[in-house]
Amino acid sequence: MSSSNNPADPVDAFKKAVEKGSEAQKELAKQVSSIQMDAMQNYFAMLRGLSFYNAMFKTTVQSGGRISIPEAERQALDIEDGDLVQVIVIPIERKRKKEG
Repeated sequence: MSSSNNPADPVDAFKKAVEKGSEAQKELAKQVSSIQMDAMQNYFAMLRGLSFYNAMFKTTVQSGGRISIPEAERQALDIEDGDLVQVIVIPIERKRKKEG
């Protein structure tokens, strides 16, 4: 009796287990590759969003705490009067009058 005709043959069972393991590894590699590709696409989309839809500029705080967005940035970002914008403030230099 040959090993391929006997379902209880250990060699045949081992070959099938190796084949199943190989297929499982291939499927796992596909899934990991897909997850990595999605993560890279999300990362690049985030970078694109940061670079195309934002502006960085310096401005001086005016009376009453007002700041101005330069015209070039308003045009580039299509910002008009009344639009709501997000602002992050990072102090660079303090110009305060000395008392005395």
